Amino acid sequence: MSTKFSQAWSRMIEKLESWLDVMVIGLPNFLIAMVVFVIAILLSKYISSLSMRLLDQSKLQESMKNLIARIVSIVVILFGIFLVLGILNLSKALNTILAGAGVVGLAVGLALQGALANTYSGIVLSYVKYIKFGDWIQSNGYEGEVVDINLRSVSLKQADNNMVYIPNKLVVESPIKNFSTTAQSRVILECGVAYDTNLPLAMKVVKEAIAGSFEVVNQEDIIFIYKTFADSSINFETRFWIDSTSALEVAKAKSKAMIALKEAFDKHGINIPFPIRTLDFPKALNIHQK
Repeated sequence: MSTKFSQAWSRMIEKLESWLDVMVIGLPNFLIAMVVFVIAILLSKYISSLSMRLLDQSKLQESMKNLIARIVSIVVILFGIFLVLGILNLSKALNTILAGAGVVGLAVGLALQGALANTYSGIVLSYVKYIKFGDWIQSNGYEGEVVDINLRSVSLKQADNNMVYIPNKLVVESPIKNFSTTAQSRVILECGVAYDTNLPLAMKVVKEAIAGSFEVVNQEDIIFIYKTFADSSINFETRFWIDSTSALEVAKAKSKAMIALKEAFDKHGINIPFPIRTLDFPKALNIHQK
């Protein structure tokens, strides 16, 4: 029993001595690897800061600038890790890591298809020119001001001050109506006048009322069209432009125009009729009261 114990102890001592020899021989490589890794970390921070300074000169969203800077930093650190593994003669471990990363990447890609699609769409939206911060857009049935574009969604601030978050994938795949691509917006107002109204006079009154309410609107630029003979009125439509791209300002301009039209119609005795129903009773109809 003591002999076996002595043999085992001797083998353990030999193994430890061999490990110690390997550590002593590989100590310079280990120190060099540590230095390389520290340099890689410091270099990644410097390159990340440098990338941010360069990206600040572009028109990219802040979230995209941070993303690009982080990607650059990670790439530098990964490069440093590969150098460290090479210095330590761990090429087999490097191959194993790369193979495992491929399998893990495939699994993660399948599990996060939706998230990755939104991330890719967010990167696309950061480079396109037809949508940017401050634009008033309409997409997927929602309308508002673009206040943020990140890797997950586009944030819209609606006219009622509510926030809407639309996934980037839906924004990229759906039509986008951007009200801010031009310097002006068109206001469309519909109304009606009674059948006994002097139609040329009504047209003149409408144009004068709108032109007098908006300094940027010329009477010659106002479009006035009689549209149809309705049940109780002759309906018309008037259109004019204002110097604004906000849907909220368009709504305010429409409200202001409605007030101006009502005051002008009252002043000139022009009636805006409400729905009227005429009941025609036969002459021979007798109503008996009990």
